[in-house]
Formats: sequence, structure tokens, C-alpha cells
Amino acid sequence: MSQRTWFITGISSGFGRRMAERLLGSGARVTGTVRDTGSVKDLQARHGDRLTVHRLDLTDGAEAITAVVDAAFAAAGHIDVVVNNAGYGLFGAVEELTDEQIVHQIDTNLLGSIRVVRAALPHLRAQGTGRILQVSTYGGQATNPGASVYSAGKWGIEGFTEATALDVAPFGIGVTIVEPGSAGTGFRTGGARLAEPLAAYDGTPAALVRRIKDPSLPSVGDVDKMVAAMIASVDQEQAPRRLALGSDSYRHMHDALTTRLSELEKGKDTAFSTDLTQAD
Repeated sequence: MSQRTWFITGISSGFGRRMAERLLGSGARVTGTVRDTGSVKDLQARHGDRLTVHRLDLTDGAEAITAVVDAAFAAAGHIDVVVNNAGYGLFGAVEELTDEQIVHQIDTNLLGSIRVVRAALPHLRAQGTGRILQVSTYGGQATNPGASVYSAGKWGIEGFTEATALDVAPFGIGVTIVEPGSAGTGFRTGGARLAEPLAAYDGTPAALVRRIKDPSLPSVGDVDKMVAAMIASVDQEQAPRRLALGSDSYRHMHDALTTRLSELEKGKDTAFSTDLTQAD
């Protein structure tokens, strides 16, 4: 771990912050992005030139993202692991969300992550080695009421990441989708954004999401154990395609996949009946 160099988006809080702290504490070198450089002054003071910080918002666009990624590789010479961590949650029924909110969510969680990977791939290919960790959520495989647009971004990034893993495997690049469950990262209480409620949804399942910022809601996962598992996954000779973290993540994903497979099997006869036949 101490000999690797890492590039991590969003190190000011949450998983990104904990990961940066753990890696720097072990002697690794980290380049991290934040929207406010003042949020990591304490880390810079403690770790000196082993931490490089760039100001970046994933909605800044492809040119800005590419410039930061290029600068990181140029300064480090070699980056072993790229962690797509930055993002936030937007919750509410789709009718309750504004177009601006929807665009910003997709621009951050989906397009921003795609642009980071696109910018990093030429460097990783030239190295002939590297790992990409895409931080998602169990919500990339299982849906909840009031999370339609958040789920759209996460399902999208998981599809992109899974296909990209196939594209880049010949170049020695491993890709892992990280799917945490609930954990005390501040994601809910700090970073989550809520729609302006419509009375029509009062008392419906979608309205339950309005409690997401309630600090009394329990979390299942241990943040430090989750971060340790993410870091340890890089040591696996073959990158795991998915890394479920937390028993709630496993249960939600298992239930969702089991239901989807059952529904698919029910439609098997219809699916096969629509094939071309020799008579056609």
C-alpha cells in the first residue's frame, strides 16, 4: 500500500477523506480533488508533499477534468489507482425535482465520473497497468422510492463501468465497482439534497425519503472497515468486478437480483417466441 500512488476524487469528506487519511498514514502518495482546498489544509499540514490537492468540481466539464488528471499523472509519473469517489445524493419523486437539479445530479454522478475515466485511460494504457475503483452504492443494483434520479446516475455509471472493464482488460487495467450500504460518512446528513415536497406525494412511499437527513436513522456499515476493504481489493491479482460492502448492501442487492431473475424467467416463453423461425 505504501508504495502505491493514488488519485482520488472528493477527499474533503466521506469515503474519500477516510481513504486519503488511511493511505497517507501508511506512507502512500495521494493526489486528491476537492471543491474547496481549505477543507483539507489539515491533511496537507500533516503529510506535506505526499499529498497533492487540486480544486475540481465534476461539473466543471471535460476540459477541466482532463487538465487535472493530466497534471496529476505528469507530477506523479505513475499512478497506480484511480478512485472515482466524488458525488452526492439527490432525493425526491421525479415530479418534485427541478430540471436544474436533475441535470446537476447526472452531470456530477454520471458524466463527471465518465470524464475522469476517459482522462485517465490514456495514461493507464501507457503504463500497461492500473486499477480503477468506481464508488457506487447498492442503489446501483436495487431501487428505493424517492431515489429515481439518484438511481439513474448510479445504474448508468455501473453499466458504463462494467462495459469499460471489458474494454480495458487487454491493457492490464482492472476495474471494480464499489457498492457500499449505509455508513456514517455524512452522505445522508450532510451531502444529500432533497426536493421541494409536493403534497400529492404525502403519505406515499416516495415521501419516506424526506427523513433521509434524520441523524437518528441507524447506519449498518463501519466506514473504516469499508475503506480498508476497498484498499485491500487492489491487492487482488484479478480485480473483483463488484465489491458489496455492508450486510444491508448485500441483502438489498441479493433481493433485487433474485426478483429480477425470477421476473425474467417468467417471460422466457415470450422471449423465445419472438425469434425468427425457419418458416419466417
